[in-house]
Amino acid sequence: MGLVKSKNLKQAQILLLGLDSAGKSTLLYKLKLAKDILTFPTIGFNVEMIELERGLLLTVWDIGGQEKMRTVWGDFCENTDGLVYVVDSTDNQRLEDSRREFEHILKNEHIQSVPVVLLANKQDVPGALTAEDITRMFKVKKLCSDRNWYVQPCCAVTGDGLVEGFQKLTGFVKSRMKSRGDTLAFFKQN
Repeated sequence: MGLVKSKNLKQAQILLLGLDSAGKSTLLYKLKLAKDILTFPTIGFNVEMIELERGLLLTVWDIGGQEKMRTVWGDFCENTDGLVYVVDSTDNQRLEDSRREFEHILKNEHIQSVPVVLLANKQDVPGALTAEDITRMFKVKKLCSDRNWYVQPCCAVTGDGLVEGFQKLTGFVKSRMKSRGDTLAFFKQN
């Protein structure tokens, strides 16, 4: 069955953000292709479609994390159904910058109730902060009290935790779409 031919396929727009070198593109292509791909810092953005669960196609917008690109992150928020924010759990020098950018993007009016999954990346590196550390440091309970959220430890290079994180997001997105009535027929059939 091709993606175009499926009548019941629903689409969700997912925004993939985080500072440069957090591992966004690496994890996106690990999920999409299930193999290692040499990536370079994203200048601009990458867009990929991923179907992790039957009937729901995720259109993932991987936006570059360089300082210049962060100023336009907000331009990509309209019509977003979910946010995945990637944190380099080993980059102690820029964790505060990452936290500030996370807090700033959550204030965007277009994603006020959008579910969030933080990926605490690079868990394979000794000394990496845990998902609990990231949850506390990024004040996720406070900042995301108005939405579904989850913090997933992961490693983009090995793929550990990626599917789990995106499955959690998919569940949140489906629930949100159902509550808005977007996919009533989808849920009756599946």
